[in-house]
Amino acid sequence: MASKKSSTRASPMAAAAASTLLFTLLLVLPVPAVSSSDAEEAVVSRFREYLRIDTAQPAPDYAAAVAFLRGQAGAAGLEARTLELVAGKPLLLLRWPGRRPSLPSLLLNSHTDVCVGMQYLEAIRRLRSAGFIPDRNIYLTFVPDEEIGGHEGIEAFVSSKEFKDMNVGLVLDEGLASPGEEYRVFYGERSPWWLTIKAKGAPGHGAKLYDGSAMENLMKSVEAIRRFRTSQFDLVKSGAKAEGDVVSVNFAYLKAGTPTPTGFVMNLQPSEAEIGLDIRLPPSVHTEALEKRLAEEWAPSSRNLTFEFKQKTSVLDNFGKPAVTPADSSNVWWALFEEAVKRAGGKLGKPEIFPASTDARYFRVLGIPAFGFSPMTNTPILLHDHNEFLSKDEYLTGIGIYESIIRTLATFKDSNVDDESRAEL
Repeated sequence: MASKKSSTRASPMAAAAASTLLFTLLLVLPVPAVSSSDAEEAVVSRFREYLRIDTAQPAPDYAAAVAFLRGQAGAAGLEARTLELVAGKPLLLLRWPGRRPSLPSLLLNSHTDVCVGMQYLEAIRRLRSAGFIPDRNIYLTFVPDEEIGGHEGIEAFVSSKEFKDMNVGLVLDEGLASPGEEYRVFYGERSPWWLTIKAKGAPGHGAKLYDGSAMENLMKSVEAIRRFRTSQFDLVKSGAKAEGDVVSVNFAYLKAGTPTPTGFVMNLQPSEAEIGLDIRLPPSVHTEALEKRLAEEWAPSSRNLTFEFKQKTSVLDNFGKPAVTPADSSNVWWALFEEAVKRAGGKLGKPEIFPASTDARYFRVLGIPAFGFSPMTNTPILLHDHNEFLSKDEYLTGIGIYESIIRTLATFKDSNVDDESRAEL
């Protein structure tokens, strides 16, 4: 067997010549390249795969979402940690180390069921492929429970040692789609007040007329609240104010009556009635005046009414100031953000107050600058609708926008920027 092997072994010179020939062929033969269309399809395919994971409340599959995202983070070359500050509520923390880790870091926050998180990851893939290295640390968080208040998600996280160690200088969070050509950006948001009003009164026969029934007392409140709601809504309809700048009041439920197996008793006036209200307050609102209105007009004890807050979030930060991030030349982060969007071919609309609530409020209350932003133009606002969608082109364009934002925010030309930005805190 040994002699047969010897007879087929090439001489050293022949082996060298073969190696040279092979190397030459590798040089002259075209290297298969990934076309831009193939690359785009891969990006869209990853997004679709993520969307198939059921992250909807009340039973989101957080484990599957985190497993998928950790795989994507590994492919993007990011460090990954899974924190479980509350049992069964994993929070994924990713890090892209910067060359100067002592600088205030950039945090890209996303809850588990929105598209911006995947756009963050795709933008970082592009930047790393181009050889870009950030000056400051860049963190990404994928957090649970945003849709139900974030109390066991980002609210718990901002109180943790892990968060304090991150030295966050600026946070980007989700925004809203824009039906027009300009991107929407949010520098604050309305605070939720979830309220119940209960009425009591003597029960009576359905044919009897008398004063002070529970339903009569409550309906007087409903009418007063409806008038206030109309006055605020008229400001929006007329264009005098944006939606985020008024107090919105919406009726969430009405509970009253005496139930039967087939419906309700129709000839009995109930002794109790209750409504639930979803109230949203802009940071500029005079809360004391609204509370006085509530106590004297909407739920006065003189009409046998009581009220209770299920949630009452302050419009102020921990320093007693309106919980907003300056969106003008006084804030260097804003100038950099605006420049980055413009450089990528985008245009920002007038900064707004977010009409609902996001996780960004937990950062602003600490005095940390935070902007809400989702790069989606020419897209109808269909939050939670059955037909909510985002076009392929808008999704891909948004990745390029984030690529510019991350590159710009991670690299400063002005040596004074970092000192100034920390002064914001």
